[in-house]
Parts: sequence; C-alpha cells; structure tokens
Amino acid sequence: MNIGYLKVEQSRALIGEVELAGAKNAVLVTIASLLLTSGISVLHNVPVSADVYEMIELLCHLGAVIFFDTEKHQLTVDTTLVHSWTVSNAMMQKTRASFLIMGPLLARFGKVRIGFPGGDAIGKRPVDYHIKNFIKMGVTVYSEDDFLCAEVNDLQSARLVLEYPSVGATENIMMAATRARGTTHIINAACEPEVLDLIAALRKMGARIIVEAPATIIIEGVESLHSIEHTVMVDRLEAGSLLMAAAITGGEVHIPNACAYVLDVFLLKLEEMGHTITVGPNGQGIHLKATRTPQAVSFKTGPYPGFPTDLQAPMMALQCVAQGTSVIEETVFENRFHHAHELVKMSASIKIEQNKAIVTGVDMLHGAEVVASDIRASTALVIAGLVAQGTTTVLGLHHWKRGYEQEEKKLQRLGAVISLHEDDMSALILQQVQDERGKNLDL
Repeated sequence: MNIGYLKVEQSRALIGEVELAGAKNAVLVTIASLLLTSGISVLHNVPVSADVYEMIELLCHLGAVIFFDTEKHQLTVDTTLVHSWTVSNAMMQKTRASFLIMGPLLARFGKVRIGFPGGDAIGKRPVDYHIKNFIKMGVTVYSEDDFLCAEVNDLQSARLVLEYPSVGATENIMMAATRARGTTHIINAACEPEVLDLIAALRKMGARIIVEAPATIIIEGVESLHSIEHTVMVDRLEAGSLLMAAAITGGEVHIPNACAYVLDVFLLKLEEMGHTITVGPNGQGIHLKATRTPQAVSFKTGPYPGFPTDLQAPMMALQCVAQGTSVIEETVFENRFHHAHELVKMSASIKIEQNKAIVTGVDMLHGAEVVASDIRASTALVIAGLVAQGTTTVLGLHHWKRGYEQEEKKLQRLGAVISLHEDDMSALILQQVQDERGKNLDL
C-alpha cells in the first residue's frame, strides 16, 4: 500500500488564510446513517478523501445509488433500493468506519453479516463495546466462517452503560436505537462534536434524541425515518493540523471557518507554548501568530473535551523543537506512538515509557525517509519536515489521502515546500478506479 510518497523541504514561515474541509470523522458515520432511511438524501461539505470513496463503495455494494459532485462537495445518496445486509471481509477491511453500518442494518433488516473492519495500526478499537450492547437490545450475535453475524426480530430499548465513552460504540448503538421499541438511555456516552453532528442529522430524519448531563444520550424509538439534506461540520482536526504547521515554522495563519469552542484544551496548550491565539466573535474563526521561542508543554489525551488523541502525533512534532521537556501521555490508543520512532530518525529526542513519551526539544531536526503508520502520523511527519534541514520523504501516502482532501495544496498556498508523488502506473490505476466508480455512482 505504500505506493507514492510526500516530499517535504525545510520551509519558510507559513503565512496566510485557509478554509477547512468537512470533517472525515463526521461524514463517514453520517453516510452510514442514511441506511436508516429510504429515499434520496443530500449531504453538503463532503471532503473528497479516500475514506469517503470507500464508504461510498460500501453503500453501493448494499444497493444504494450515489452521485458525488466533487466540485460542489455534494453527495447525493438514494437508499431506496438497498437490499443487502452482507459485506465481505475485503470490503470491510478498507476502513474502520465500515463497522458503523451494523446498527443501521440491524434497524433496517433485523440482520447483518459482515467481516471485521480495518483501519489504522494505532491499537485496539474493541468492537465488544458495540456487540455487548447490541445483545442487551435483543440481538443475537455469532460468528460464521470469517463473518460476524447478528439477528434480531424486534430491537428492544435498554439502559446501556459504556465502560468507556467510545465514539464508534455510541454512534452505532444510537443509530440502532432510533428504530428500537421504547426509549434507550446511553450512559457515559461519547459527546464529541462529531457525535453531536450525527445527532443533528438523525433529528432531521425524524429521530427523537436528547442529550443530558452527565454524558447521557436518550433515544425514543420511532417507526420510520426519512431522507434528509445536511451540511457536515468542518474538520476540527484539520484545523489543529494547519495551526500546528504554522506554529512550528514561526508563521501566522487565519482559519475563518474554524470553531474554537471544539478545540479548547488544544488551543490552551498552544498558548502555553507561547503562541498567540485570537478567536473571532461567537467562537467562529481562529488566528494564530507563532512565537519564535516555543516552550515545551506536557499533555494527556482523553475523550472530548480533553486533548484529542488525533492531534497527539502532530503536537509531538512541535515538542521536538520546543525549549524544554514535554511528557505526553496517551490514554486512548495503546499503540499510538509509532510516529515517535520515525521522528527519532529525524534527530528528535524521544523516550517511550509504556503509554508516555518524554520529548526533549532539540535545536534542529534533519530530513529523513520516514513511514507513516496512520493518518495523524503522516501529519506529524509532514509538520516535522517543514522545519527539518534537508529533505523529508514520507512514505505511507495512502494514509494522508485517507484523511485529507489535497492538504498538501493548502500547505503550498501558505508557503510550504511540499509535493505529492505517485508513480505513473499507480496514478493510472487510481484514475481507472475513479472512472469506474464514476460510472457506477451516477444516478
């Protein structure tokens, strides 16, 4: 899968204004939720990324008819003819978000037969959080060959307590509960902005959902849901990445469509490093002016509203060239330090102790050939490459393309010296795949 690479040169201070795309972590589950409906739905602000194409392919496999206007970032999905509840291992392995079809398919058909999901190599994302609670809703779950199978005659409401506020489990259970008999309570639910964006979409479908403190989501089941038009929230993780790219280079960037209130702890840590953060009226718009003498800060990842695990890797890159020592504690995924070993190749000083990384700032990073193991690792290595002396070659290009819509071009417009490289054969194959998808997706 490591076809192609990103080439990053030491760059001047990044300066300018940039707009965010739709949130990957919001759009994938929203696409899955359309399986709850029958009819034509329209999603706006859909990012043109590899993971979005994989989810489109999955729904087409189930019988949906889809048209993706990539110029307008508009996705039109007709779920009228969805007829299948079976998905092969090969298709499920393409993206972790594929498992989010389980709840909608159980609600629609009362059965599902799927392979186990794929995704990043960042640690366990136990599907037992999903399965245990589906069982409490009356679902029978069993394995057959390499498939996970589930059946239910009538989804039942329940009081479901999550031992950990898993985003995926919260979303999957909530989607199933919209069509369950009675009222379901999800206790210790994930309350990430992306979960709330899904709730907004489900409410438009006719779902009855309320959110109560502390971290409780209450869903009153309904007989049917209808198609919708919905605009996907902007990507707060892309906002964080762009702010850090400007910060590490000593630059200045303005993101007018970024929402500051969904990044409170992250922005606090940037300010503690010495960077100046200015927020627009009502929390809309973020402006960063970097300090020339960044100070190291320690932080610990956690569920929202804590420090996002998806910003841990690029934030580590910032600490590599900050003054002092940072202690970074990862509490969400146990294997999310693969990027640390790659940063060490670039002369970073990092020591790993179980789920903690101790980073001591150095005067200079040096370009190297490094491998991205997941989406956020690719971001970290690119950000480090922007200040590294010489050339940094980042392999694992598919991760970058899974998570972002031509992010390298946004960085170029801010002044970054970065380029994306694919060999002629891989580019030809990619174009053929996209052309074939285009034929199959037309309404």
